Amino acid sequence: QVQLVESGGGLVQAGGSLRLSCAASGSTFSSYAMGWFRQAPGKGRELVADINWSGGRTYYADSVKGRFTISRDNDKNAVYLQMNSLKPEDTAVYYCAGGRTIRAPRDYWGQGTQVTVSS
Repeated sequence: QVQLVESGGGLVQAGGSLRLSCAASGSTFSSYAMGWFRQAPGKGRELVADINWSGGRTYYADSVKGRFTISRDNDKNAVYLQMNSLKPEDTAVYYCAGGRTIRAPRDYWGQGTQVTVSS
């Protein structure tokens, strides 16, 4: 069993940066791929970035390539999302989630953290 808690969301102006963190409990964290998803009002949940168990493979949605960076620290049971050059369309609730492999369905979800980008 893995429990996930996100933090780091908030209100930022367009062009600004935020760093999201996801703290995980459970001894199996390092065996999971970890990803960041987001859901904007009235829209479905989308995968933003994903990272495999070792950190050696990553995936980014086209909409965030070159602006967002996902990373993980297995010693700290944590995964991060550095978000730069934020745009109003990045406004959403951001969730971290764990799955068996990169881009696979998720087994575990956090409760989400709100990111709001003002124009």
